[in-house]
Amino acid sequence: MEQSTEIFVGIDVSKARNAIAVATEGRSGEVRYVGEVDSSVDSMRRLVKRITAKHSQAHFCYEAGPTGYGLHRLIVSMGFPCSVVAPSLIPRKAGDRVKTNRRDAVALAKLLRAGELTAVWVPDESHEAMRDLVRARSAAVETLRVHRQQVSAFMLRHGRIFPRKTTWGARHLRWLQEQKFDHPAHQIALQEMVEAVRISKERAERLEAAIEEFMPHWSLEPVVQALQTLRGVDLIVAVTCAAELGDLSRFDNPRQLMGYLGLTPSERSTGDAVRRGGITKAGNGRVRHLLIESAWTYRHPPRIGKLKLYKLEAAPPRIREIAWKAQTRLTARYRALSARGKKTTVVCAAIARELIGFMWCIAKEAQLA
Repeated sequence: MEQSTEIFVGIDVSKARNAIAVATEGRSGEVRYVGEVDSSVDSMRRLVKRITAKHSQAHFCYEAGPTGYGLHRLIVSMGFPCSVVAPSLIPRKAGDRVKTNRRDAVALAKLLRAGELTAVWVPDESHEAMRDLVRARSAAVETLRVHRQQVSAFMLRHGRIFPRKTTWGARHLRWLQEQKFDHPAHQIALQEMVEAVRISKERAERLEAAIEEFMPHWSLEPVVQALQTLRGVDLIVAVTCAAELGDLSRFDNPRQLMGYLGLTPSERSTGDAVRRGGITKAGNGRVRHLLIESAWTYRHPPRIGKLKLYKLEAAPPRIREIAWKAQTRLTARYRALSARGKKTTVVCAAIARELIGFMWCIAKEAQLA
């Protein structure tokens, strides 16, 4: 190999060992399997130095996965570009039924050389920490939901029905404590499940308090505050969107962001036949779920509540203008689609698609302010 050659390195990462393959430049360039090395930082640093010693340019890539972005940051700190690849967008042969670390590393090197890989956005360490905190809160809320469902199922199984509509308030909790069972085992089971609900709720509240505590020290805090001027977007929705999507200005236009979140219709067309189906549901499911929940608020006529008024007064005039325009348009859009007989789920998906477009505009204005 000559000193000036450009190489493309594919890494199949795992917990203990990483498989390495190198492809040289050119369509018919050599592709060789280097072998497996320990996945520790020192071992990978030595490997990168050894591979790049005889080449002027080197490009690295590996699949996004549970190992995180530590390897990406290590390679970039050494002065070489590294792409973290979206696994779902890697081209694969339909008839290929053999999967090994060696074949995966070689395939990554070839596809990187051909430019057929799609890289994911890599957050910095502070942003990743905030995202982990937001996801921990989401997991705590899901655990709380499961524990509440267990209590409700237990009471229903024993014919105990709460006489009011609203559950899990002070009245409902007092009613649960007043329930008596003939067998002490049933009483113990109920007390344990109610205690699990209490612990899960306290955990979710602690994580929400931590999010509010660290918010002022986050680079995207102005964006989070600006997004809360929109109807149906509270602190949790805004911080989740910012943590999961990062800098929204990295998308060239709102339509690109809509497609990234899987809110655009699927299509299967050929010739003169055009067939469109439901939304693609690609991309980040957490953000898509929250947006569709927020879209439900636009079934009511346009108005500004007391809490939202404080957010609007603290925002710049341009952001207030976009927020009000979004509310008037989306409420009218909701009524129009409902009047045409569209299903509520379809209407909410359409509203969520336009809502993320307004969020893109507000985030852009917040960063310019």
